[in-house]
Amino acid sequence: MADSEAGAAAAAGMAHSFTQEYFQIPVVTRAYTTACVLTTAAVQLEFISPFQLYFNPELIIRRYQIWRLITSFLFFGSLGFSFVFNIIFLYRYCRMLEEGCFRGRTADFVFMFLFGGIVITLFGLFANIFFLGQAFIIMLVYVWSRRHPLIRMNFFGLLNFQAPFLPWVLMGFSLLLGNSIVVDLLGISVGHMYYFLEDVFPNQPGGRKLLMTPELLRAMFDRPEDPDYRPLLEEQQQGGDLQPNGEQHN
Repeated sequence: MADSEAGAAAAAGMAHSFTQEYFQIPVVTRAYTTACVLTTAAVQLEFISPFQLYFNPELIIRRYQIWRLITSFLFFGSLGFSFVFNIIFLYRYCRMLEEGCFRGRTADFVFMFLFGGIVITLFGLFANIFFLGQAFIIMLVYVWSRRHPLIRMNFFGLLNFQAPFLPWVLMGFSLLLGNSIVVDLLGISVGHMYYFLEDVFPNQPGGRKLLMTPELLRAMFDRPEDPDYRPLLEEQQQGGDLQPNGEQHN
């Protein structure tokens, strides 16, 4: 009886610890990663079929299956190496962005998600890609890598390189596995578009900020009472532009 009670207490403690760790994950990273895992689990348990999820412009436009605009970003294939690889990269780089240069700027991070999702979807109309999530991950990796150019990376203990080369290394890895690199090129292209419009063009002579986060998103996601938000609010009130803070993660 005592062993059973001790086991139950240990299980309850582990569940509580897991819950605490889960809710410490930044909200956008937590929501997207959870949605991807639950979608894959639903397919694995045969509650839904991949044929109900994939990106199909004809079904979206003519059959009004609008959900495909979202579900095509949530499924990474059946449980296996590819799924685990994608989820690890999604969680790692999405979280590092949200806790790094987007810290206290959830609305801006959500706007980057919307920008990337919309542009990838538009390109997907011409690229004949069924699932767009991998391109989205590459976009996140690209933005992170360009904002942390001095970080040294190690890929499976085989290659050492600086962060900006990471998206290209991942594309080469896809090529070695015999996969199409169209998805990687799509993610790199959209990532560069965001990076150029957000970080490069506004700092050029005659340049200006073109990507403006809607006030509706700021009202929904940015909380003035959040300690991380106050320095950013003061900088905005002083007329300063919000730039990446250059925070580095090893």
